[in-house]
Amino acid sequence: ERMNRTIKEATVKRYHYDTHAELEAHLDVFIAAYNYARRLKTLKGLTPFEYICKISTKEPDRFIVDPSHHTPGLNT
Repeated sequence: ERMNRTIKEATVKRYHYDTHAELEAHLDVFIAAYNYARRLKTLKGLTPFEYICKISTKEPDRFIVDPSHHTPGLNT
Protein backbone atom coordinates (compact mmCIF):
# COMPACT_ATOMS: atom_id res chain seq x y z
CA GLU A 1 0.00 0.00 0.00
CA ARG A 2 1.25 3.47 -0.85
CA MET A 3 0.78 4.96 2.62
CA ASN A 4 2.79 2.14 4.21
CA ARG A 5 5.64 2.84 1.80
CA THR A 6 5.48 6.57 2.57
CA ILE A 7 5.72 5.89 6.31
CA LYS A 8 8.56 3.41 5.85
CA GLU A 9 10.55 5.82 3.66
CA ALA A 10 10.12 8.64 6.18
CA THR A 11 11.10 6.57 9.20
CA VAL A 12 12.96 3.25 9.19
CA LYS A 13 14.68 3.75 5.84
CA ARG A 14 16.06 7.15 6.92
CA TYR A 15 16.75 6.82 10.63
CA HIS A 16 18.15 4.29 13.07
CA TYR A 17 16.14 3.80 16.26
CA ASP A 18 17.80 2.38 19.34
CA THR A 19 14.47 1.57 20.98
CA HIS A 20 10.93 0.81 19.97
CA ALA A 21 9.81 3.88 21.94
CA GLU A 22 11.95 6.14 19.70
CA LEU A 23 10.28 4.70 16.61
CA GLU A 24 6.81 5.14 18.13
CA ALA A 25 7.57 8.78 19.04
CA HIS A 26 8.81 9.53 15.53
CA LEU A 27 5.77 7.83 13.99
CA ASP A 28 3.45 9.97 16.11
CA VAL A 29 5.16 13.15 14.94
CA PHE A 30 5.22 12.04 11.31
CA ILE A 31 1.55 11.01 11.23
CA ALA A 32 0.48 14.29 12.86
CA ALA A 33 2.51 16.31 10.35
CA TYR A 34 1.13 14.28 7.46
CA ASN A 35 -2.51 14.52 8.53
CA TYR A 36 -2.56 18.16 9.63
CA ALA A 37 0.10 19.88 7.49
CA ARG A 38 0.82 18.02 4.27
CA ARG A 39 -1.24 19.22 1.32
CA LEU A 40 -1.97 16.48 -1.21
CA LYS A 41 -2.68 16.83 -4.92
CA THR A 42 -5.13 13.95 -4.84
CA LEU A 43 -7.20 15.88 -2.28
CA LYS A 44 -7.11 19.05 -4.41
CA GLY A 45 -4.54 20.76 -2.20
CA LEU A 46 -6.19 19.96 1.11
CA THR A 47 -4.58 18.19 4.04
CA PRO A 48 -6.16 14.85 4.98
CA PHE A 49 -7.70 16.49 8.06
CA GLU A 50 -9.15 19.39 6.04
CA TYR A 51 -10.60 16.92 3.54
CA ILE A 52 -12.29 14.87 6.27
CA CYS A 53 -13.74 18.05 7.81
CA LYS A 54 -15.04 19.14 4.39
CA ILE A 55 -16.70 15.77 3.78
CA SER A 56 -18.21 15.79 7.27
CA THR A 57 -20.01 19.06 6.55
CA LYS A 58 -21.42 17.68 3.26
CA GLU A 59 -22.35 14.25 4.61
CA PRO A 60 -22.66 14.50 8.41
CA ASP A 61 -24.62 11.24 8.75
CA ARG A 62 -21.47 9.30 7.73
CA PHE A 63 -19.73 10.46 10.92
CA ILE A 64 -20.44 9.53 14.52
CA VAL A 65 -18.21 12.29 15.95
CA ASP A 66 -17.45 15.70 14.45
CA PRO A 67 -13.85 15.46 13.10
CA SER A 68 -13.16 19.10 13.95
CA HIS A 69 -13.16 18.06 17.62
CA HIS A 70 -9.95 16.08 16.98
CA THR A 71 -7.53 18.94 16.35
CA PRO A 72 -4.06 18.64 17.87
CA GLY A 73 -2.95 20.85 20.72
CA LEU A 74 -4.95 22.50 23.45
CA ASN A 75 -8.68 22.23 22.89
CA THR A 76 -10.10 24.97 25.07
